Amino acid sequence: MSFFRSLFGKEAVRTRFAPSPTGLFHIGNVRTALFNFLFSKKNGGKFILRVEDTDTDRYKPEYENDIIETLKWLGLQWDEGPFKQSERIALYARYLKELLKNGDAFYCFHSKEFLEREHEKQIQDKEIPAHNCEFKKVPLKDSEKRLLKENAIVRFRMPIDLEISFTDLIRGKINFNSGALEGDFSLAKAEGPDKFLPLYNFAVVIDDFEMKISHVIRGEDHISNTPKQILIGQALGLPTPKFAHLPLILGSDKAKLSKREASVSVNEYREAGYLPEALLNFIALLGWNPGTDEEILSLKELIEKFNLNKVQKSGAVFNTEKLDWFNGCYLRKLSIDELAKRAIPFLEKNNLIESNNYDWKYIKKVLALEQPRLKKLGGIGERVGFFFKPPKYEPELLIWRDMLFKDITVSLKVTQGALNQLNESKFTRGNLEKILLKEAERAKNKDKGRLLWPLRVALTGLEASPGPFEVLDVLGKKESLARIETAIKKLA
Repeated sequence: MSFFRSLFGKEAVRTRFAPSPTGLFHIGNVRTALFNFLFSKKNGGKFILRVEDTDTDRYKPEYENDIIETLKWLGLQWDEGPFKQSERIALYARYLKELLKNGDAFYCFHSKEFLEREHEKQIQDKEIPAHNCEFKKVPLKDSEKRLLKENAIVRFRMPIDLEISFTDLIRGKINFNSGALEGDFSLAKAEGPDKFLPLYNFAVVIDDFEMKISHVIRGEDHISNTPKQILIGQALGLPTPKFAHLPLILGSDKAKLSKREASVSVNEYREAGYLPEALLNFIALLGWNPGTDEEILSLKELIEKFNLNKVQKSGAVFNTEKLDWFNGCYLRKLSIDELAKRAIPFLEKNNLIESNNYDWKYIKKVLALEQPRLKKLGGIGERVGFFFKPPKYEPELLIWRDMLFKDITVSLKVTQGALNQLNESKFTRGNLEKILLKEAERAKNKDKGRLLWPLRVALTGLEASPGPFEVLDVLGKKESLARIETAIKKLA
């Protein structure tokens, strides 16, 4: 760390989030980005965004846009970047030439078919798959001449029987022997003496050095890459950053998280109506805890409490029910104005209101009633649709226990008469409850459901909904009486 301290002072912390835009942004990406963000902010450092876009076969610009827009939506603002590897090819070439010149790298001319056959045979013979390339014996000048006629792979010359170790900030000391690695591993594709396409393990080392990254925080699936990256850095005389490898995120069956249990794209959670602050809070607790029983933590609180020492080594289970609970907590914490602001796009999407043409006061009244029960905004159409459009239902839904259609008609007409006693100014929940409960007491066997069930269904068209007094209060006298009249006609 002396290198980083000399450049940035005593507490020089620089982390990076380096996604590859070869697919949609998913939950594992979010946690990696979040933990890097929290660590850098906790230590007064910088959070860098780097887009590793050299996989030209799988790269798509929409994936890159998805990464950037999702980070913005989550509130994980980077301090530097986004840097793109595709714009740094000349930089990588300079370092590659140094490795080739010093004999730490060489050109391999084996065909793809040869390498595949070699790999298959090693698997059949139950050997550790490794390519110990014979081309490392060829002088560099001879390889460069051959490179004028055919393409090659630049490989790192793997040392024989070398112990490689590093101290992981989560897992402690980890040891590797060079003999257990994949032999002379690939650094880049070469299409001529000066035309290189860097591969992951090489480009990441150069980028981390050039961007002065002090801590590399990433998933445990990268542990096997770490010794290769250390070897490349040592060959170039570069300092080694600190490493921390996060546990896997697991499904409910304790296996690696599947698409079935967690959406591929974070955008799917966004479109389902999860709040970014709830999603971040939930993901922060996948493999980390603050050391207390606290669960609801703002981003500011997460920064204050974050410590890599509290990250667990074992996998963290993704629980959708727990995520729903978090989201419900955050929805209930919102002011009614903020809730309405966030809900309006979902109401528009469900064709319940028209864009820029809605009753703001009415929407807030509806949401105030539903807020205690909301779990996510994406399902709001099913919950509040009847407030904006007359409900559709079969008349059989109006039936309470053994009531006949004629009994229900009488019940609804009694309700009509009671409601007509109140003018608009007195059409409030308290007055409605008082007058209707008085009528319900007169029902057969004092069964209040004979009055209240048909009324609630007439108003909402649903088997489960808020109580009739609350719904009447929101709908108002005119609309409520119209819906009761519609129910009576259905029964006729």
